[in-house]
Amino acid sequence: MELHIPLEEPVQIFTLVLLIILGAPILMRRLRVPSIVVLILAGVIIGPHGLHILERDASIVLFGTVGLLYIMFQAGLEIDIIDFKRYKVRSIVFGALTFLIPIVVGTLVFNNLIGYNIKPAILLASMFAPHTLLAYPIVSRLGLSRNEAVTITIGGTLITDTAVLLTLAIITGSTEGEMSVGFWLKMLIQMSMFVVIVIGVFPKLAKWMFKQLESEKGAQFIFVLAIVFASGFIAELAGMDAIIGAFLAGLALNPLIPHTSPLMNRIEFVGNNIFIPFFLLNVGMMVNLIKLFTDTNALIIAATIVILAPLCKYAAAYITQRIFGYSKLQRHLIFGLSSAHAAATLAVVLAGYEVGLLGESALNGAVALILASSLVSSFTTEKTAKLLAIIERRKKPDVSDKPDRILVPVGNPKSMESLIDLAIMLKNPAQHEPIYPLAVVIDNEHAEEEIYKKNKMLQEAIKQASATDNDVQLVSKIDINIASGILRAIKELMITEVVLGWNAKITTQARIFGTVLDNLLENTEQMFLVCRIIQPLNTTSRLIVIVPTNAELERGFMRWVRSVNLLAQQLGAKVVFRAQRRTLSKLKSIATGAKPAIEAEFIPYESIRDFSAMRSEIKKDDMMIVISARKSTVSYNNNLDYVPRMLSRNYSNNSFIVIYPEQYATSQSTLIKSESIETVNEEGAGQNV
Repeated sequence: MELHIPLEEPVQIFTLVLLIILGAPILMRRLRVPSIVVLILAGVIIGPHGLHILERDASIVLFGTVGLLYIMFQAGLEIDIIDFKRYKVRSIVFGALTFLIPIVVGTLVFNNLIGYNIKPAILLASMFAPHTLLAYPIVSRLGLSRNEAVTITIGGTLITDTAVLLTLAIITGSTEGEMSVGFWLKMLIQMSMFVVIVIGVFPKLAKWMFKQLESEKGAQFIFVLAIVFASGFIAELAGMDAIIGAFLAGLALNPLIPHTSPLMNRIEFVGNNIFIPFFLLNVGMMVNLIKLFTDTNALIIAATIVILAPLCKYAAAYITQRIFGYSKLQRHLIFGLSSAHAAATLAVVLAGYEVGLLGESALNGAVALILASSLVSSFTTEKTAKLLAIIERRKKPDVSDKPDRILVPVGNPKSMESLIDLAIMLKNPAQHEPIYPLAVVIDNEHAEEEIYKKNKMLQEAIKQASATDNDVQLVSKIDINIASGILRAIKELMITEVVLGWNAKITTQARIFGTVLDNLLENTEQMFLVCRIIQPLNTTSRLIVIVPTNAELERGFMRWVRSVNLLAQQLGAKVVFRAQRRTLSKLKSIATGAKPAIEAEFIPYESIRDFSAMRSEIKKDDMMIVISARKSTVSYNNNLDYVPRMLSRNYSNNSFIVIYPEQYATSQSTLIKSESIETVNEEGAGQNV
């Protein structure tokens, strides 16, 4: 096979593109510039205006279009809706400022000074209104993700990006006719129908599909892709650009796709490694650097954009700082995070280019803006974040909690997947401890054969956790009984939390000698979560948390509250706390300052038995969480003993978790007292208690 330049054979083209995508991270680390810059520059070099190694043919355009929709979908999917609601007023103020200042200033400059008509002038100004949080990993790495300046910048991203895309829809929709009353009425009706379908219908359809395809992870991914492109298609039918549909699809599916789920991992993996790099290469191949440096008009546009964009973003950060009383470092941090332009900027210029409102000069100027702003954002954020991190460390010493080490005893393959998923969601994302699936085998003549079977079963746990980029360390124990094996694993691995499955069947022997859970609670102080997962976790809409009197006085109070917060954030679910007023007051004070932020409601009740009368209030997609207690502790009362069976009987269609918080062990003995338990039914006993 001969090698022709430009390349024509699909295998040769795809090989070259993959090699570029592979080499971009290496160059990124060497040059210390964002990978987006490297990929765009690579597209410039290999494209028709560079060395002309590749033509910008139909295949490149196809993958580029898919990547554009994908990057806008991910932008909507990754926005923290709960954090936005928490600081919505400040986020709206900053979002409005960082949108209006560039739009007003840019439109005036391009319309009055450079001579563009009003529509192209607005589109050019729209290019530097949205921002991309390219530098967010820097603040996350330095432990500043909880800083309020970071939170309102993230919230402002939702406001400004949505406003820009709405502006784009109006401008592109008006290119085919006059902006009469009929035009506005038609656009309003079309947009309303589009929003109702994507925001109202698609989430309900997705929730139903996720329940039907609970075990079909590949099918879930294909379904999500279908929703993205269907949303883009419907947006085009409504007279808007497809990227608006993709962005809105991301917002619609946001609560249904937990950030630590295998589905989210697949979405990010395919997008970040295939579709989005193709899109960036496609953009680079459209750029004509020779024209940029020889065309006076292109130079004027590029210079104007590169100068105006950071000035407008700094003005928005400055006004926000003055209004809310932030420090100068926080102002610089807001500016650094919001000054990078990428996805939405490219979306705007490409949409304007395709409808004929913008020419190559604008496209070249947009690429110049992306290159310059990426560097400014990265360097400004890193310098400011380091100084701010030092100051915060001095104000508040770093007192780290014990790392989350979660043990998942597994005996029943049917419930293993849901228990592992739950454990992954409960793990602190800032820590890198593995999940510990545990298989316990009774020490008898069949032990060797049973341990082989259990280890083979646990291999599925490795596959499942690896799909979310979480480490798994398999643990196997041969012991005299199930409880003893779990107990030894807890001590040897320094476990902090244990996730167990619920078994409603209690044998006569268990009533006499105690269940596995009874023995574990008596001899440990770690937090236990006893779970019955019926509905897919990502379809959970509310967490109903029942809290006993004096729960706030227990040693493990903060740990279980943090676990509920993490679970709520991962699921995008609202939390309804029900407790006595004194306990609710403590929960409110924690929830208002908690990170991750949650949407919470606080309802008082008189007795732990009251929740048995709540059936009429509980919906099918609600999860019940009951905070229990070990005997002889300050929050324990006799009614707690009936809670699991009451849940199983009265809420048979709902998932539930009974949490036994971290408390001091009621027995100092480290061994199970009765060996009679060794005959406990082993099927599911390793995880069903």
